[in-house]
Amino acid sequence: MDRWRNHSLAIISSALLAGCGDNPTEQRWQSYHQQLANDLAVTDIKRTDPGNIGEFPERPDRVIAIPETRDSLLNVYALRECQITSLVAARNNQLGRVAPPSQQWLYERALWQRLSTCLNSEVPDQLSDEDRTRLEQLTVTKTGQLPAVSWNAIFDSSEWVKSFSRASQPFSNVDETAIKQQLDAIDYLQQMTDHQFDHSWVQDSSTLENHLKNLQERPLTAEVLRALLLATQRLTEASALLARHSDTTRCLTYWESQPLERLANTARQWLTAVNRLIDAQQVDKPKAIQRYQARWLSLTNSQAPWRQFQQALLEHQALRAQVSPCSHN
Repeated sequence: MDRWRNHSLAIISSALLAGCGDNPTEQRWQSYHQQLANDLAVTDIKRTDPGNIGEFPERPDRVIAIPETRDSLLNVYALRECQITSLVAARNNQLGRVAPPSQQWLYERALWQRLSTCLNSEVPDQLSDEDRTRLEQLTVTKTGQLPAVSWNAIFDSSEWVKSFSRASQPFSNVDETAIKQQLDAIDYLQQMTDHQFDHSWVQDSSTLENHLKNLQERPLTAEVLRALLLATQRLTEASALLARHSDTTRCLTYWESQPLERLANTARQWLTAVNRLIDAQQVDKPKAIQRYQARWLSLTNSQAPWRQFQQALLEHQALRAQVSPCSHN
């Protein structure tokens, strides 16, 4: 039985590796490796799987717990001049209870706006001491909770989680329109975060949902990270061959490195935007997210994909510079 199980695993692994080879990025690396092998008159470079990116933290490890705020209908009605009764009713109906995190974000921000506006108006003067105290306490509670609500709206959304999906391929094509749409989505989430306590900033449900829909179109974070891992692995393998090269009569043909430059530009731009959005959150980030950000998203950690890629590229360029270019380049 074990023998057949091992045989099945081998078939599955082979199929997975074959699928990776169908990726345009991998095909370009295979072509480059073959080009180097031909230039140096050696057999093709042996390639190994760079592996996948780390798993994005599970929901309990990335979401911030927010205590539910409870009060009686009479107490809520006593604050009716604050125009919160319709909001509370909508939140407590069947649709409100199952609303996606993004809609809960919009609700909580609207509730905070009305409460804080009401507290700074003439309404508190017309309330009983008990109701005025209730308004003050509710406003303080919702003010304190809003940053956590903002965090959860992003990190509990299926659109955001999908961007880190390990069931993805390395980034292979630079579709400027698609990337701009995703960057615009990150920018809008950034604006909502930055202006969550700004009364003059107007939120828009359809705009938010459209941006989240664009984020869901492709797992761009995962694609970028996997492309960086693949590039680092293939550059390291190519560099190992060049480091062993000793025949001074050989030369190197032209290297079509523009796709690598486009990857570098896209990766830097995307990771900068993602890190900026995460760092803008006014909460104590869950430990699991801190670890994931440092290990996979960081632009400064020497062990993260971006810096590993940069190092591998510099080393490879230096080794190529030691070999003469072919005259027909």
